[in-house]
Amino acid sequence: MTTETLQDFYKQKFNWMPDNLQQGIGHFNVFRLEDCMGDGAVKITYSRRDYYKVTLLRGNSRYHYADKSIETSGSTLMFFNPNVPYKWESLSENVTGYFCIFTEAFFTEKIRGSLSELPMFAIGGKPAYLLNEAQDELISNIFNKMLDEIQSDYTYKYDLLRNYATELTHYALKAQPTDTLYQHPDAGSRITSVFTELLERQFPIETPAQRFRLRSAKDFAHNLSVHVNHLNRAIKQTTGKTTTEHISERLLSEAKSLLRHTDWNIAEIGYCLGFEEASHFNNFFKKQTNITPTSFRIV
Repeated sequence: MTTETLQDFYKQKFNWMPDNLQQGIGHFNVFRLEDCMGDGAVKITYSRRDYYKVTLLRGNSRYHYADKSIETSGSTLMFFNPNVPYKWESLSENVTGYFCIFTEAFFTEKIRGSLSELPMFAIGGKPAYLLNEAQDELISNIFNKMLDEIQSDYTYKYDLLRNYATELTHYALKAQPTDTLYQHPDAGSRITSVFTELLERQFPIETPAQRFRLRSAKDFAHNLSVHVNHLNRAIKQTTGKTTTEHISERLLSEAKSLLRHTDWNIAEIGYCLGFEEASHFNNFFKKQTNITPTSFRIV
């Protein structure tokens, strides 16, 4: 699975890069959600980000977060971390709100411990908090202070912005995540859907230098931040096939396409499909089809 970097974020959303965006140096920014949406907006993909994100969202939407799918309406405060992949999709036209993004380094020297130790940012944690009208107003005020401060010339504005972001986490620590958002009778189909999206995103193989890297159930479970047994059980219950069978079938389909439609040699095709040795690819292909890749190519 690819990871969206801060550079990717700015390029895709705004086609520009902040002057102070340097690797290894803490970064913070804040936005109105409406300013990042519209007809020209880049489609959001299910992936990790290399930064943290806190979002106040108003309206109907759905988040795919690790193996969970969370549907929200009204006002929701959401916390996302670099360890868990997610995707957001709007279910209505009147979605509004705010979000801020920041790196671990923005806080490292100023807070005790790690951001990943906080419950709302922990792997396996529950990142969503439903807000009533008064709570929405309180959180909105914090984001508006951020928006004002990010434009100011105040020498210590990033210290103040750090305090505002910390205030959001303390608000969540005092509250309770909204458990009702996580109660869904068909969680198996949702994790299967996310698995399928990850599998398909690795294709098509377009050059011999491209490699199929997620080749096992364990690889996918790691990228989905779930236990491999949970992934295997969900896929088997939903589709009747094992995770390995799905991966093998997709690999075989791509192998046949590359054998038919490219002039790459067998070793190149095997390598880009994740086989270190041509003999391993030959064995896999023959086991699946009863013929060798070379025989298939000349038929």
